[in-house]
Amino acid sequence: MGRVSRRMFTTAAVAALATVPRASAAPPRRAVPDAAAGEMRGMWVATVTNRDWPSRPGLSAARQRAELLGHLDTAVRNRLNTVILQVRPTADALWPSPYEPWSRYLTGTQGAHPGWDPLGTAVAEAHARGLELHAWFNPYRVALHADPARLTASHPARRNPGWTVPYGGKLYYNPGLPEVRAFVREAMLDAVRRYPVDAVHFDDYFYPYPVAGQTFDDDLAYDTHGGGFPDRAAWRRDNVDRLVRETAAGIREIRPGTRFGISPFGVWRNAGVDERGSATHAGVQTYDDLHADTRRWARENWIDYICPQLYWNIGFAAADYAELLPWWAEVVRDSGTRLYVGEALYKAGDPAQPAAWRDPAELSRHLTLAAERPEVRGHVFFAAREVTADPTGAMARVVADHYRRPAAPPR
Repeated sequence: MGRVSRRMFTTAAVAALATVPRASAAPPRRAVPDAAAGEMRGMWVATVTNRDWPSRPGLSAARQRAELLGHLDTAVRNRLNTVILQVRPTADALWPSPYEPWSRYLTGTQGAHPGWDPLGTAVAEAHARGLELHAWFNPYRVALHADPARLTASHPARRNPGWTVPYGGKLYYNPGLPEVRAFVREAMLDAVRRYPVDAVHFDDYFYPYPVAGQTFDDDLAYDTHGGGFPDRAAWRRDNVDRLVRETAAGIREIRPGTRFGISPFGVWRNAGVDERGSATHAGVQTYDDLHADTRRWARENWIDYICPQLYWNIGFAAADYAELLPWWAEVVRDSGTRLYVGEALYKAGDPAQPAAWRDPAELSRHLTLAAERPEVRGHVFFAAREVTADPTGAMARVVADHYRRPAAPPR
C-alpha cells in the first residue's frame, strides 16, 4: 500500500496548519438546533482489542462483513438510529489509508490488507438501513505497548521516532508537536474525503489518563513550543484545543454538513476545585488530567455535539448520574451544541459494579430522568456486544419503555 513520504507530508501539513484559524481566535458559531428535530439513539462499536468487532483477528473478509452487518441489524432491531464505528483505534485504519497501515485487529498483522473496505461497506450498509454512521477516531494512541519496533516497518511512528512518547506501558503521539497534530488531523480527515460519513467522533482520550508514579515526557516539546503560557498544563490544553479547532475546520471545508462530536469522560472538574464544576468527587477531571477543556468546547460551540460518558448509576456518591445530567444540560443551554448522554450498558448485571447495576431497570431510569431535560437530545450505549447479548435485559427494558417506535436521528 502506498504511503506519503515524510517530505510530502511535511509540506502538506504546514500548508494545512497555515489555513486553520488559531485556537485562541473565536470560532464561528453554529445555529442553535431545533429542539424537535430527531433523537439520538446510538451504540458504539469498538474495534480496539477486538472488543465488539471483528470477534477476533484473522477472520475471512466474508465473515468480518457478516459480523459487521449483524451489528447494524441489531441496531435496527433495537430501534436505534446511529452506529459509532471505531475506524482508527491505534494510529491505524479500517479503510485503505495512504497515511497509516491497515489495523491489525482485522487480520492479526498490522498493514495486511483485509481483502475488503470495512469503512466503505459500513457507510453504505448503514445508510441502506436508515442508520447514520459516525466514524470514531482515537487521535493520539499509537499502540497498547511501548515498543516502536513492534509496529509495521512503514508506520509513521517508526519513520518519525521523535513523534512518540512511551507512557504507562503504551505508546502515544506527542500532542505538543505541531507536525504531529497536522499529521493526525490529515490522517483522520482522509476518511471524510473518501466517504459520506455522517459525523467524525472522538472518544475520551487526549493526553493519556494519569498513571501513578510516571511522567509523560514532553519536556523538549514544551521547551520548544510552550513559550507564552503560564504553565505546562495551560500549554497542553491549548494543544488539545488546537486539534479540536483544526479538525472542525477541516471537516467543514471537506464535507460541509458532516458533524463533529466528542464523547469525553463525564467529569470536567469537581466543584471542590472549580465552582463552575459538578457536584462530584471524581478521581479524574478532564480539564486537569487529560488537558481537555470539554466544557469550553460545548459552551462555545466548537463541536456539533458532546456525548459525555455518564457511566455511573443514579445515587453513586463520587459521580451521581442525577447530578451530572443537569450539570451538562446547563453547559449546553443556548450554546448550539447538542447534548447526548453516553450510557454504560456494559455495567448492567456486572457483579463487580454497585448493586444498582444489577437492576435491569437502572438504564431505563436514566432515560426517564433525561426526558425531563429538553437539552438532552438522546443517548448512546456502550457497546455493541452488550446490545446484542443483553444478558440482564437492560437494553430490552430501555427499548420497551422508551423506544417503542423508530425515531429519526437529530439533524
